[in-house]
Amino acid sequence: MPADLNLSLRPTTAADLDILFRFQLDPEAIHMAAFTPKDPADKQAYISKYTRLLSDPTINNQTILLDGVIAGSIAKFIMEGEAGITYWIEKQYWGRGVATAALTQFLKLETTRPLHARAAFDNRGSQRVLEKCGFVKTGEDKGFANARQGETVEYIYRLG
Repeated sequence: MPADLNLSLRPTTAADLDILFRFQLDPEAIHMAAFTPKDPADKQAYISKYTRLLSDPTINNQTILLDGVIAGSIAKFIMEGEAGITYWIEKQYWGRGVATAALTQFLKLETTRPLHARAAFDNRGSQRVLEKCGFVKTGEDKGFANARQGETVEYIYRLG
């Protein structure tokens, strides 16, 4: 972690959801994530979904704090029997090592292995974060990306 980052993680609470919802409204961030809900601006759907997920014991939701301010989120989830990770960093913090530092800390808290991750083919920032944290590219997949309204390739990564 860069020496100038005062970064910490804590369990996500329902009180965090309004802020985290606003982060995922940024058009550039939506494009980079690619595989988003049909309507990322539907706040009611977002709050409902994440309120439900906060009580799921198979999910490890953490809020990323930078100097005590919410800077993003990171989570382990189970999909199709495999543990995966996802993270979302507020755009103003991109390129500052926040995602790498958060994922490094998260991997100390979340010991499930193997862990899987995916990144859109053109999301080099996210690909670099995964690779710096020890994830290895194992393949690729193609699927319909709501944010791009078309088929999009995403790279598949694995740790452990």
